[in-house]
Amino acid sequence: MTEKQTQGREQDKKRSEQMVHELVQRINLHPGDADAYYELATVLVDLNSFAQAEELLMKALGLFAAQAEVVEKLHYGLGNVYYAAQDYPKAIAQFDQLGARWKGAGYLMLAQSYMASGDHKRALAFSLTALGSQPKDVATLQVVAENLLALGNMSQAAQYYDQVLELDDRNGRAYFDRGLVAMVQGEDYGQYFKRAKSLDPQYFEKGQKKLADIERFIQTQKGTTKK
Repeated sequence: MTEKQTQGREQDKKRSEQMVHELVQRINLHPGDADAYYELATVLVDLNSFAQAEELLMKALGLFAAQAEVVEKLHYGLGNVYYAAQDYPKAIAQFDQLGARWKGAGYLMLAQSYMASGDHKRALAFSLTALGSQPKDVATLQVVAENLLALGNMSQAAQYYDQVLELDDRNGRAYFDRGLVAMVQGEDYGQYFKRAKSLDPQYFEKGQKKLADIERFIQTQKGTTKK
């Protein structure tokens, strides 16, 4: 990490700590302000203070138990805390409780939770359900595409990645993964990797192992076909 990046992170941390101080004061002055609890939990997650964020939201769930809409939002927030802490079973349990208002966001987070725990079939099912209520949402389309890629459904993955890139033509991650799909399908993939490297060099570098794995897979398939 460069000195500039380190300084940037330190500044972000200081801003977040200042926000914690301000939100704590806001709660002390207005204990009935449910949004302040939700916002404070979000900032605590940014600071990786997951246990504190969980404790805060559990307390808020008790305080606002009679307000159904508030309770829904707090369950969504708690799910995000568990997701950030990589406790995916607990995250799934929270997102499962959400009703109609939070359905799209909740289903997307369920999809991401299942995807992170390696269950791509369930992740695909929930991401497709989320897509029903938000068909032009780039994040949802991308989760659908990523799970199709993981399951080996390349032609469908290509269709969804193309939709993502149509809506967001500066999405380096989507360009890289679209390149992987093109490579497996025997299509021209260089253009996708070139854009990915330009737009998101970090993801491009991280993806080199994935790229090598797919190249080996293609060579293996060619060898099997020749025999």
